[in-house]
Amino acid sequence: MRADRLVSLVLLLRQRGRLTAETLARELEVSTRTVLRDIEALSAAGVPVYAERGRRGGFALLPGFRTELTGLNHDEALALLTAGSGRGEQAFGLGPALDSALRKVADALPENHRATANDAARRLLVEPETDLLSRRLVAEDVPGRTMTEIRRAVLAGHKLRIHYAATDRTPQWRTVDPIGLVTVRDRGYLLATRSGADRTYRLSRVLAAEELPEPAQRPRQVDLDRVWRERCARFLSTDHIAVRVRVLPARREELLSSAVAVRAAERDADGWLRLEVTFEDLRHAEWALWQLGTDAEALAPVALRASLRERAAAMSTQYADPF
Repeated sequence: MRADRLVSLVLLLRQRGRLTAETLARELEVSTRTVLRDIEALSAAGVPVYAERGRRGGFALLPGFRTELTGLNHDEALALLTAGSGRGEQAFGLGPALDSALRKVADALPENHRATANDAARRLLVEPETDLLSRRLVAEDVPGRTMTEIRRAVLAGHKLRIHYAATDRTPQWRTVDPIGLVTVRDRGYLLATRSGADRTYRLSRVLAAEELPEPAQRPRQVDLDRVWRERCARFLSTDHIAVRVRVLPARREELLSSAVAVRAAERDADGWLRLEVTFEDLRHAEWALWQLGTDAEALAPVALRASLRERAAAMSTQYADPF
């Protein structure tokens, strides 16, 4: 742990130049006293770090000092820098580790490639916080300590005890066998089993967690992508309603923002889109399609068409006579 921190400290000084102990402490998430001890350790190890006193003082490296390069080429480093420029820092509490890794990636580039790669990465934006309709994507927050316990149990293959707040239920402690972690549109999920039965837990609803020393009862190998697809299919087929609908392409995203999921899509000869989407229930589907007016048409189920027709008829009657 300390070795990683010392490397990160050197990379910060290489890439940013002179920095104060307070700035280094904030970046490394340690105390100022720890930074001063690390500086002493680097000096004793022969790293040419020196202190400058005064108002603009701080710590710096002698010009020309370099750490060992890796074999990354320009495009490989660009791919990693671009991936790190998105919202990956929020995934599973790995933000500090990602920051440290990206500093090492940038430092691994040859001098003549470093500036161009950093500039190129700034011109590629992955998963911004808002879309073109100015809808803000709010990431769910999970306390760092809780996330660390969950992640450790998943990776170590240990049982996990979680204090979970299911919807409309009193929070309860549960002991589970963790299988893996999944993040989808800034929502994190823990895939696990409990007493042999499949369970999927929203990470934002885990109030506390404790890694247990007992080994988890789970397969040695896992195809997490396949497990996630299977669980999604079961989720959508239970207590949900499938709807076939025609919609103008310009209103597609508005429809999908209200739906639970889209299962199929194709284009009609007249240019409209024919979709199969899933809603929570009939009332949810009726509300979503009513917002689109004549820009969408429910094709099935019959009950949904009937409820929309009755609603439209009632609205027509209400506004039939002018004042």
